Amino acid sequence: MKLYIIRHGETTWNKQKRFQGQKDIPLSENGIALAQKVGQAMRDIPLDYVISSPLTRAIETARLVVAGRNVPLTTDKRIQELCFGDWEGQTADSPDTDLQEYMKYFHSAPLKCIRPPHGETFQDVCERTKSFLDELIHTPKYTDSNILISTHGAASRCLIHALDEESEDIWRGCIPPNCSVSIIEVNGGKATLLEQDKLYA
Repeated sequence: MKLYIIRHGETTWNKQKRFQGQKDIPLSENGIALAQKVGQAMRDIPLDYVISSPLTRAIETARLVVAGRNVPLTTDKRIQELCFGDWEGQTADSPDTDLQEYMKYFHSAPLKCIRPPHGETFQDVCERTKSFLDELIHTPKYTDSNILISTHGAASRCLIHALDEESEDIWRGCIPPNCSVSIIEVNGGKATLLEQDKLYA
């Protein structure tokens, strides 16, 4: 099994550096173009299945990457983005004192971040994405498949974190660029990260 984990294309809120979370923001024109370029660059990679976050920007990205192919697409809520709750739509320079406290740890130690009001912690997302990955690995029909997983910045990093749960470096050095692809290979039930943030476009 080989998993191609893509972060969705750019949105206007990405450009404005807003907390997007589970707000259903579509791709921008640039995001569409980026996903189309990735689709062209990956056209020779056989893909058997697509599993996407149910959020529009992830589904749009997946469809653009596999455009012209007959690849079944399903969605799974466990790989949708971290919910920032009441902070969705805000930016990191908001005067909200709790949000400022949150930002102290967001990049350097996200597992220490407080829970956003009506939102999720990074640990919450780690747990649901690990559940997704474990189920995927142990589903017989996927054993010899190449699967495109269309997801989000924090969700993709939390999913990869399942491979090394002792580490506190959730971001693995950076927030993944839009439309970057991380590749995981699974053999005998063991998952290994082959490549991080490969840029096809």
